[in-house]
Amino acid sequence: MKTAAIPAVRVPPELRQAAEDVLQAGETLSGFVEDAVRRNIEFRQAQKAFVERGLASAATARTSGKYASAATVLAKLKRRLDKARTQGGA
Repeated sequence: MKTAAIPAVRVPPELRQAAEDVLQAGETLSGFVEDAVRRNIEFRQAQKAFVERGLASAATARTSGKYASAATVLAKLKRRLDKARTQGGA
């Protein structure tokens, strides 16, 4: 597969210096930028999927008329958190 270039981005010298200051041994600025772009893409994809699931859930609730109260949801979350804490997961 061929590679493609990401457009050059002009940044203040302080930002470039800050990026260079945190590079790990053997890491290039290009590699750092590629990793940052990749992570941001993954974050935004996850964020989009989260919103889509929420909208779909809301539509299902409106159609069915079945809603969960805030108290019920919070109680379930508290039980899950308590269980994770006792199992060493949090």
